[in-house]
Amino acid sequence: MTVDPYETLGLTKSATPDDIKKAYRKLVRTSHPDLHPDDAGAEARFKAIAAAHDLLKNPDTRARFDAGEIDGAGAERPQRQYYRDFAEAGGNPYQQRHGFERHVDPADIFAEILRQRTRQDSDDFSGHGYSAPGSDLRYALEVPFLDAARGGEMRITLPDGASLAVRIPQGAHDGQTLRLRGKGGPGFGGGAPGDALITLSVSQHPVFRRIGDDVFVTLPITIDEAILGGKVTAPTISGPVNLTIPKGASSGRVLRLRGRGVAHQGGKTAGDQLVDLKIVTPPEIDGSLRDFLTEWRKTHSHDPRVDLLNEAAS
Repeated sequence: MTVDPYETLGLTKSATPDDIKKAYRKLVRTSHPDLHPDDAGAEARFKAIAAAHDLLKNPDTRARFDAGEIDGAGAERPQRQYYRDFAEAGGNPYQQRHGFERHVDPADIFAEILRQRTRQDSDDFSGHGYSAPGSDLRYALEVPFLDAARGGEMRITLPDGASLAVRIPQGAHDGQTLRLRGKGGPGFGGGAPGDALITLSVSQHPVFRRIGDDVFVTLPITIDEAILGGKVTAPTISGPVNLTIPKGASSGRVLRLRGRGVAHQGGKTAGDQLVDLKIVTPPEIDGSLRDFLTEWRKTHSHDPRVDLLNEAAS
């Protein structure tokens, strides 16, 4: 099914960049999986919203989509050719300037093209005035998560055994197609070679998870860090950073590291990293901690489930 990024964001093609940003931020609040953990469809909706925002916020990809060069997922659209394209080639008896007679079967046109291509084996195409660009070749490339986020270079092996260097742009996303001009099939009769179209598949990471330009990580903290607060070290896609845990933090609280998400080449802004705190108890509970909590429980009656039970009963 064709995806229309404008429709996904509830916009029209006349939307301004500010309209796109506002629509994205509004939809994030209603579809972000971390904000709606009980909504099974939230992550799928948010991925579609993030992909639409990524395409439309970039003036180049938005212009290419509007021109029909790429689809809503950012993949290249195949170029369509008709017999009229070949009719303008020199030496073709069905050239457009001769007119197209009603009694001519269109299949004859293609048969004539095939005959001319066959005669090329014994003669130069240029002698017949026929030339055509080479075909585009498609490849699939699996990219490590961090290489896609930070950019890098990889190599693919071509059918003839040669290798081709592929530059992975910073901020590359799953399903994105890269075009390498002139690296496809050879042209005919002096025609230009085709292009290599490389579709990226971004592998999962054991620590980081990406939605749009934001990066998510679950950070374990100790009981004392949760109660007393303090500074801890947190991983980001650009390296470890210091993070302040506020006093009284609970599991599930999300802290935001602004600008520590995914950036794009030439982009002035980057996404954020969202840190989901998770309290982890010690592997062994010693006697002093057990005795302290036993006495503490006697004088403290805090029940964090009261509101939940009341809402369930209403």
